[in-house]
Amino acid sequence: MRRIILASQSPRRKELLTMMGLPFEAIASDFYEELDNSRSPEEVAMELGLGKAMVIAHRYPDALVIGGDSIVTIDGRQLAKPETLDGARVMLREEMKYPNKVTSSLAVVCLEDDFQSVQAENTWVYFKPYNEQALEAYLATGDYHDKAGGYGIQSGAAPLVASVEGNPDVVIGLPTHLLAPILVELGYNAKPVDYLLPPEVIVRAARKQ
Repeated sequence: MRRIILASQSPRRKELLTMMGLPFEAIASDFYEELDNSRSPEEVAMELGLGKAMVIAHRYPDALVIGGDSIVTIDGRQLAKPETLDGARVMLREEMKYPNKVTSSLAVVCLEDDFQSVQAENTWVYFKPYNEQALEAYLATGDYHDKAGGYGIQSGAAPLVASVEGNPDVVIGLPTHLLAPILVELGYNAKPVDYLLPPEVIVRAARKQ
């Protein structure tokens, strides 16, 4: 069996991969990330996820490398990670006005086996009506740091969110339901994660994409 390397130090992706019961190493990729509103978020997310995986795969060609990227899109605009508190505040206020399309990609690569698979999936996040007190309470936690769209439903933003339409693991950053069949086909014992969001967040089935 090939060693598994997660091309990320994201705590959320590491948590999901751990919940799948897989032994793995996590190595951060220094692939340069840049959004591009002239292309679909699916195309951009797949390009970034594959780029991250390939950086690590070239260093460890005998390993099975897993990469991914998440993009939040509102009103046709791809959002970067907020760099400041004020930036996160402005971003979250905007996100409360529109349905949030969260796109997460999954790239699985092994150079020695000449194996490559790249996919992306969407989940929609719907915020509750704007509540300044709840927003400021969330911002005070600092949880917005290093998160696509400036929020983590599983780690503090649940009070701001009304519902999720689709698979929660897409929002968290690693589509385990896409990853598990690939790993099973390659001989690993893997099952997708049935991730439970806080009870105040309603989870609905995914819409047709």
